[in-house]
Amino acid sequence: MASNTDKGQTTEDKKKLFDIDPWVFWPSTILIVFFIFITLYIGEPMERVFSSIQDSISNFGGWFFVLVVNFFLVFSLFIAFSKYGNIRLGGKTAKPEFKKLSWFAMLFSAGMGIGILFWSVGEPVLHYVNPPYGQPESIEAAEKSMQLTFLHWGFHAWGIYALVGMALAFFTFNKKLPLTISSIFYPLIGEKVHGKTGKIINVLAVLATLFGLATSLGLGVQQVSAGLQYLTGFPDSTNSQVLLIGLITLAATASVVAGISKGVKRLSQLNLVIGVSFLLFIIIVGPTLFIFSSFVQNTGTYLQDFFQISFWTETYTQSGWQKDWTVFYWAWWISWSPFVGMFIARVSRGRTIREFVLGVLIVPTIITFLWLSAFGGSALFLELNGLADISTAVQENVATSLFTLLGNFPIGAVTSTVGVILVMSFFVTSSDSGSLVIDSLTAGGKLDAPVGQRIFWAVTEGAVAAVLLIGGGLAALQTASIITGLPFSIILIFMAYSLTKGLSQEHSKLLKYELEKERKSYKDIVFEVISKRESKK
Repeated sequence: MASNTDKGQTTEDKKKLFDIDPWVFWPSTILIVFFIFITLYIGEPMERVFSSIQDSISNFGGWFFVLVVNFFLVFSLFIAFSKYGNIRLGGKTAKPEFKKLSWFAMLFSAGMGIGILFWSVGEPVLHYVNPPYGQPESIEAAEKSMQLTFLHWGFHAWGIYALVGMALAFFTFNKKLPLTISSIFYPLIGEKVHGKTGKIINVLAVLATLFGLATSLGLGVQQVSAGLQYLTGFPDSTNSQVLLIGLITLAATASVVAGISKGVKRLSQLNLVIGVSFLLFIIIVGPTLFIFSSFVQNTGTYLQDFFQISFWTETYTQSGWQKDWTVFYWAWWISWSPFVGMFIARVSRGRTIREFVLGVLIVPTIITFLWLSAFGGSALFLELNGLADISTAVQENVATSLFTLLGNFPIGAVTSTVGVILVMSFFVTSSDSGSLVIDSLTAGGKLDAPVGQRIFWAVTEGAVAAVLLIGGGLAALQTASIITGLPFSIILIFMAYSLTKGLSQEHSKLLKYELEKERKSYKDIVFEVISKRESKK
């Protein structure tokens, strides 16, 4: 089995501007450049193309996304509570590199970051105004809106991340293979992971990661632009958004150059501090009792109807609601999974598989639910009690939803400024984390590739996000995720099977080791007893 390519890297290698796997780097780059060229060349009509592609995939493949995402969650839980749960990532003596608080901060920043800031107010309000069924703008619609928002941001998303992260960490740290998606398939295709088959898998992973990341960056910059317009009158236009992408990408590039311990870790911790302060502020100045009550009730409603809403496919209504929401989210999380999975794999060495899966599933989900109840719940409280008209602003431009909400509470200008800063900070952590991940994929699994290479991917991510905004805005962002999410979901199915085989082999090896250890211990005891008897004689 091949050793991890990061080990033994010479000083000369580290001084290179680029240190790539050409059969992954160049095909990925060429395809990305081709996409950018076509989108810019066609121009405005590209928006209709994106919408048509999204409709086709969602209409014919929606049921498949619903099925596989449920499978990924069940599979991750099964592995955690199975006999494989005690296997430690990195081996029996491995110890965690990061403390739990830092670990959780990085999980949350990488996994949800920008998206939850963008949708935490807008999504519940939009479901309240336009529910998939039932009477709009009713108490029932408010309850259902939070339940569906919890579905989209809850266990299913983190179940996908847990699967990919667990598989990557196991095959990288336990089997000493390069940190690439293809390494996960070693039990199925053997040394072919280093050949053409492995290269194709890694190219698909690069494209899925890049477009999933571009979706989040595009949403983030739309929100930053909307926030600046709300605060300063800064024009909220596509040109402004492209300019902001360029400026924030420069900050992300600086973080990428600093590396994971100095750049990503510190920014993630900063995000956590600002995010927690932001959350506490809303809880204190907002409808505090309503927030806590709704958090409990929303969680209960979500769990009570968990299986029904998880497997709902809109079969009998066919309103088209689900393809715009649930199918988009499932495709987004799948396309986002190589990035989040690889990132959390890198920071999770030393944890048992059970600790890893439960940590990834439970803690970020609880934080997410509290956040949604605070921000989305506050917006619904104002709507239900006729205290503010949030829904009109949200329907006009969903990117303004957070700032419209904050404007109804004390020091709205200050908190809106903090909100813009937080979105920008999440943008930077998502971009630099994504750059490190794509860099590893295109460098043959190296964990410390040259700085020039990291800069290239940070700039490329910003460029793709900008092109998607130019070529169709939100529809283009959604389509990019769905197009890459569909083929990658099939790869994840095979990934689950390959991981099972790899864990089975590892468990058998550990069991054999323990048995041999017990036999040696037994032999030592017998030898000691015999020695004592001989000495007495």
